[in-house]
Amino acid sequence: MERAALSAALARVGEGDRAALQEVYRRTSAKLYGVCLRIFPEPEDAQDVLQDAYINVWQRAATFDPARASPITWLVTLTRNRAIDRLRQRGRRIMTPIEDAHDIADERPDAEACLIAADGDARIHGCVETLATGDASLIRTAFFDGATYADIAERAGIPLGTIKSRMRRALLKLRDCLQ
Repeated sequence: MERAALSAALARVGEGDRAALQEVYRRTSAKLYGVCLRIFPEPEDAQDVLQDAYINVWQRAATFDPARASPITWLVTLTRNRAIDRLRQRGRRIMTPIEDAHDIADERPDAEACLIAADGDARIHGCVETLATGDASLIRTAFFDGATYADIAERAGIPLGTIKSRMRRALLKLRDCLQ
């Protein structure tokens, strides 16, 4: 019954009904505040995120589809995503483009040089070359260029899970080749 009532209230919020938003708030604010507190332990920060989350609910309620998710799941997801966005905004760092990295001197040998020295140039490169072209490129980018899986996924426009799976399969093939 609670699920149906909350779904109906969200539908009314999507139509611009302010009283329905108050009802959604009354039914869900404690749970959503708990979500905010898990990410932002300071009550003031959690309250700010919660307010932003309900603004987001007001703006996006028309997109809620009860066939795709329960109303509380949808609300928790919106709130959590808003909290994470706020967290990222706070921790935003100014990063230099990767193209500028060649200008930074580092006296230590790079990862590729270490691998080559440890196991022989021909053997490593020979095994990498046995991989499919895309997988070989992933291995080079991750281990020789030092990119994280998330960086690779973002650059390639491929889901992170897909990158992880492809990397795992490629690493297993490399291990077999090097043994």
